[in-house]
Amino acid sequence: MAVAFVMMISGCGPGRAVAVGPLPDPGGAARAAAGAARLTEPARIEFRWELNEAGSRVEGVGIARVEAPFRARLDLFLDNGEGVVSAALVDDELRLPFGAPDDVLPPVELMWGTLGVFRPLPTARLQGGDELEGAAQRFRYRADDQVELHYEVSGGRVRVVEMLRGTSVVQWVRLTEAEDGGYPAAATYRNLVDFRELKITRTAVIPADSFDPSIWDPRAQ
Repeated sequence: MAVAFVMMISGCGPGRAVAVGPLPDPGGAARAAAGAARLTEPARIEFRWELNEAGSRVEGVGIARVEAPFRARLDLFLDNGEGVVSAALVDDELRLPFGAPDDVLPPVELMWGTLGVFRPLPTARLQGGDELEGAAQRFRYRADDQVELHYEVSGGRVRVVEMLRGTSVVQWVRLTEAEDGGYPAAATYRNLVDFRELKITRTAVIPADSFDPSIWDPRAQ
């Protein structure tokens, strides 16, 4: 079973969109995309999740609490209510309780992507952009000497985020657009190096007024 899973995630990428030409103003287009694909009103997002890791499968329910400009709290539970992991994403910092597993969730850039948020790290440098089929755009950022981040945006929504080392995609997030035009209906994260796949399927979005500031630091709880 483990061998079959490895073959599945190694051979199944997000299906790269075809570039039809360069973006004439990638910097301006990236700023516009960041303004459109962002958090707005506070909300509680309920979802189901499924983790496959080298043939082992576990699933349950989860809650994400989000608040502008860039705050998100994530809690995963098994179906019996047992907690699996809690994390907070504040600006560009992923906060985990001391001793919590740090290999289940995506890295910061991809984790923002699971919410449909376009947020390259401030240290990443825009290398250029492409016009894609279907009036979509791809923005190419270099994070360091070895890592690039590619963001595909369509209709003001992030649809794919890829992390590359050299020319190889090593991690990616792909989103399924919701009919209501809000937060993604589903997100799939794959780590092709560690053979890990995390699927998230939205079940409800509940508007909120605000949240207790203490939730943004699970290390203190």
